Amino acid sequence: MEWKQLLNGDRIRSYSKSTTSQDIRTEFEKDYHRIISSASFRRLQDKTQVFPLDKSDYIRTRLTHSLEVSSFARSLGQSVGAAIIENKLDPDFGFQQKEDICNILQCAGLIHDIGNPPFGHFGESAIQDWCKENFQNKKFGEKTIEETLLPQQLNDFYHFEGNTQALRVVTKLHFLVDENGMNLTKALLGTIIKYPVSSLQIKSIPGDIKCKKMGYFYADKTAFEDIQESLGTNGCRHPLTFLLEAADDIAYRTADIEDAIKKGCISYDQLIMELEDRVNSEENKGLYEKLLEILKNKYEKAINNKYEEPDIYAVQNWVVYVQGKVLHCVTDSFIENYEDIMAGTFKRDLFKDTEAEEIMKALGDIAYKYAFTSKQIFKLEIAADAMFKFLLGRFMNAAIYFDSAYKDRLNNVDEKIMSIISKDYLRIYHKFADGQSEEERLYLRLLLVTDYICGMTDSFAKNLYQELNGIQ
Repeated sequence: MEWKQLLNGDRIRSYSKSTTSQDIRTEFEKDYHRIISSASFRRLQDKTQVFPLDKSDYIRTRLTHSLEVSSFARSLGQSVGAAIIENKLDPDFGFQQKEDICNILQCAGLIHDIGNPPFGHFGESAIQDWCKENFQNKKFGEKTIEETLLPQQLNDFYHFEGNTQALRVVTKLHFLVDENGMNLTKALLGTIIKYPVSSLQIKSIPGDIKCKKMGYFYADKTAFEDIQESLGTNGCRHPLTFLLEAADDIAYRTADIEDAIKKGCISYDQLIMELEDRVNSEENKGLYEKLLEILKNKYEKAINNKYEEPDIYAVQNWVVYVQGKVLHCVTDSFIENYEDIMAGTFKRDLFKDTEAEEIMKALGDIAYKYAFTSKQIFKLEIAADAMFKFLLGRFMNAAIYFDSAYKDRLNNVDEKIMSIISKDYLRIYHKFADGQSEEERLYLRLLLVTDYICGMTDSFAKNLYQELNGIQ
């Protein structure tokens, strides 16, 4: 792969550029302004990161998480870009290319979660589970849905993924001018495709990170292939995707610890105990001794300065140290594996075989033990499950026969249910369903439902559930 092609500033829908325009922004800088002014981006402020429907003003949402990812991703772009130039790894990579990758990564961080359903990753699982439980029994005409859909169409729902939905939002669902969504640059679109495989190719190459999940829906195959061909990635990950993924992992792993401390899920003493246990295990002893030393020093400083909450101060500042250390590891890893990454043969994440790998694993294990298995989270997930089952049941049942040869089977309530769906989403459905077979249109209607539900905020989903149940 070559940077000249990878940094393609073209858009799926081209537009004429006025020769008299005073706009001196690059195409990637224009992407940034399209994103931050969009309603799709603003809705992230009411979507869960870890704690759904939390009333605290200090707990992260998808919006604040995305801003942090954007910042880390840009920082990685700066350090990696500088290292490529300094080490003369590519004669065609200069200061303009360095600035371009920074802008692309900054934008990619903002939109990487823009397709996530309400209630975090639990929402993805809820959609997958509902479809697996119901598509084998629900009828469309004389066949079940499972018998009617093509294998890839069916697996799109059985392996539903928020990252895949993000591509769909920015290329189609966010109605700005037409059905091309935000119409962002192809370099940016290629960067957010973490898994450049279909739902039929998941784990098709064991051990290759690009096959871990699906990257595009059957309905978006044309856009996906256009992006891949334009960038010259041809089934490989865009090199910047590795940096985006690292930025995402750094942001949420460190934030989970900080938020858990603030929520009282884990105490400073318990965090100390967890790190001490890892020192005593002898593996990576020196690393954990250093992490412990830094954390204790931060706490002592807070005590000496008579801060009101020395434990929170210590953890917050310790997290900043950890972030810096991991960012440095990621930069070194990218440069060390540069040739394989550019050849499309690098199959792992950038933490692998670095100190960052151990740090990230420890943070994940601690967060899971104290935050993700807490009664508070369990209660919220049980409530979210009830909401998802109800909303998916009502809207999927109504969508099956809507706009089909069997529409006479719709009852009055189902017709009203379909009228609730966003008019923009319905417009997109009709645009792409026109002239298609009954089976194709069924697939697009089911996708219409997941489009609508994924576009909901946590509060909107809860309020709609209550309204339709007559609770308010």
